[in-house]
Amino acid sequence: MLSNDVRYALRLMRRNPGFTAVALLSLALGIGANSAIFSLLYTIMLRQLPVAHPERLVEVLYKDPGQPRSDGVRGWDEYENVRDHNHVFSALTGMTFDNLAKVRIERSGLETVILEEVLGNYFQVLGLTPAFGRLTTPDDVPASGESDVAVVSWQYWDRWFRRDPAILGKRIFVNGEPKIIVGVAPREYTGPRVGNRTGVWVPYQKKPVRMLARLKPGVTRKQAEAEINVLYQSWLDQNFASNRKLRQRKVELEPAGAGLARVRDLYGNSLMLLTGVVAFLLLLACVNMASMMLARSAGRQREMAVRVGLGASRGRLIRQMLTESVLLSGIGTLVGVIVAYFATGVLVRIMANTQAHQHVDIQVEPDLNLVLFTTGLALFTGLLFGLAPAWYAFRSAPVSAMRHTGDTWFWRLFGRGLVTAQVALSIFLVTGTIVFVSHLAKMRNFDLGFRSDHVLLVTIDTAGSGYKPEQLAARYQELLPRLRAIPGVRSASVSGCTPLEGCGSGSRHVSAEGYVEDPGQRQRPAISFVSPGYFETLGIPILAGRDFSMRDVGRPRVAIVSTAVAGHFFPGENPIGRHIKIVYDPQPFPFGDDQPYEIVGLAGDVKPWELHEAPYPVIYFDMFQENHVNSRFELRTSSDPAAIAGAVRHVIGDVLKTTEVTRVRTLSEQVDADIVPEHLIATLSEFFGVLGAALAGIGIYGLLAFSVARRTSEIGIRMALGATRGDVSRLVLRDAMGMLCAGFLIGGLLVLWGRPLAATLVQGLDPVSGGTVVLAGGAIVAVALLASYVPARRAVSVDPMVALRDQ
Repeated sequence: MLSNDVRYALRLMRRNPGFTAVALLSLALGIGANSAIFSLLYTIMLRQLPVAHPERLVEVLYKDPGQPRSDGVRGWDEYENVRDHNHVFSALTGMTFDNLAKVRIERSGLETVILEEVLGNYFQVLGLTPAFGRLTTPDDVPASGESDVAVVSWQYWDRWFRRDPAILGKRIFVNGEPKIIVGVAPREYTGPRVGNRTGVWVPYQKKPVRMLARLKPGVTRKQAEAEINVLYQSWLDQNFASNRKLRQRKVELEPAGAGLARVRDLYGNSLMLLTGVVAFLLLLACVNMASMMLARSAGRQREMAVRVGLGASRGRLIRQMLTESVLLSGIGTLVGVIVAYFATGVLVRIMANTQAHQHVDIQVEPDLNLVLFTTGLALFTGLLFGLAPAWYAFRSAPVSAMRHTGDTWFWRLFGRGLVTAQVALSIFLVTGTIVFVSHLAKMRNFDLGFRSDHVLLVTIDTAGSGYKPEQLAARYQELLPRLRAIPGVRSASVSGCTPLEGCGSGSRHVSAEGYVEDPGQRQRPAISFVSPGYFETLGIPILAGRDFSMRDVGRPRVAIVSTAVAGHFFPGENPIGRHIKIVYDPQPFPFGDDQPYEIVGLAGDVKPWELHEAPYPVIYFDMFQENHVNSRFELRTSSDPAAIAGAVRHVIGDVLKTTEVTRVRTLSEQVDADIVPEHLIATLSEFFGVLGAALAGIGIYGLLAFSVARRTSEIGIRMALGATRGDVSRLVLRDAMGMLCAGFLIGGLLVLWGRPLAATLVQGLDPVSGGTVVLAGGAIVAVALLASYVPARRAVSVDPMVALRDQ
């Protein structure tokens, strides 16, 4: 009876607590790691949006040669071109997102939520039905493009209105603008992008959009992509015929049934790589368990022989062994689910620490697919590590087992093969750990073009403060000296964004004095409005000329250019004193007229948010000259920047009484946030590498213990014939070294096989050197020798007379 097998297996587990604890821990870590990674992989890459026919949704992306693809907003005329002339989409809509909005209910406080501006047909294209009220339609958007209605999320309705049915018709203020609530979105739908939980939807039109489309029945994504590229190239020919660089851009249609691509592009490769790593880890745990079960089976061979002699069939023995292994894996899975729960939380926290403008808020929820995956994993592992000992029990013959004559050459070879596989897998994991940790260290020491240490970033919200731009500029000029006077502050400045966040470029280009530019190679630099002291605070070197000064206010306009800008427009020349103009295609530059800017400084290049890309060209303007004030303060300190956060809040609140400090973080934290995928891989690889080495040590111990137990008689005979303790120790260690050498060779081949694959998933990964493999092998050898110590001592303690009596 199966119930008898289960009870017997439980008694064995209780009788061998050490074996049980090691087995359950190995399986729990292996299964828990796989479940945690699969949970994230499924949530980010596979889980379908709760919309009608998600398999037919596609996102319109743009790809420039040599650049990551972009989902950035596109002009309304681009949208109309696709909407009016395509034959492959049954519906096309658009949206914006990543907008943090201040939402206030009448007679209530402000709350920061993610605002998604959508076209009027947005909910119709997705095929959604309201949880309450109605959703927006094209009729909600007047010709002016400004709508006065809004739809709120179910979560927002639940939290702020307690599901009050009287919500319809209530007024909320979105960034100070009044909106009438007309409905509540479905409970399951929180927006099209994984990690972004939209709180409010407001319809609009005739503004830039990100495009989302639904394919017509029978139209493939590749067919649609081909037609949309033809339409896009035709539009470019009409509007940017002379811009050869822009005309190289292609359209890509990405399946959007599982959400939009941005978070998948950011974390997809890392999760795929980690999925492979944890699969190797689980395989290593299974091999480890197989060797431990074999070792335990050696001690139970007589038991099996007696059971066969009393009439038990060999099939009955196989069932017993498989019951034990599946029961172990089942209990290990239950513990692994607990491990996965906490591990997933840690992974989500690491991933949430990403670029500030992405607002990543990944929610991993229980799902039938996850349950099926974990259950399948439990059965798979139970069968995988249980087959070898089950077959070993099957081939046990009563007479030979009673004699205890030792193992056949096949089982010795099989046992050694298991440990060799463990060593090879462990070397693979440890080598990966060394490579990824080194890569993370390299990324942290990357030459960014600025200094990230000891800088505090303070963001304030000036929306609704009541200040006009010129009033804010005057307040900032009063505030900056007070910030610099705080003890521990060395310098302070204001800007719109840090270098890693990147600043706007879009359709701007530069007209430079004395330079005739090829329209096809037109440079479109980023524009950054900064205050005096910005370069000193961020540690960006001024290579020539000077910084901005408060004396520039009211005088002719000045600018500071980066080395990349100067090298393009003034190659081999000193740019100081030259003049540039900023031109918009097709509209004029909105921050002034066509008056030129005199270049007064040359700044060093800085890295963009994608650290592997080349430095991008930047032109800096004095915000006080333009009254284009921003909301990000930077303070360089002489000690821990977090220690002055309270004083900074107090000073800002004293000068800007109607503003709110919305975020405080250090520049170092922002840099770390930009290498989240590398940090995720390195941290987990480090853990998995240590765990792999430990499992290899356990496996070697189990196999050698198994070997010593099976060769007790042989060792007794050798010692009776004059073999010394040293001879016996060398015999045991020689077996261990043979397996280590074979495992080292196979592990090295595995590393060579996996290196190109890892390089395609992790950009900028250094080649794996022979020294790295040797270092990993040395770590595994040290662990293996330590694991060999106990079996070797047990072998030399064999009493020859006792061993011979057992014949």
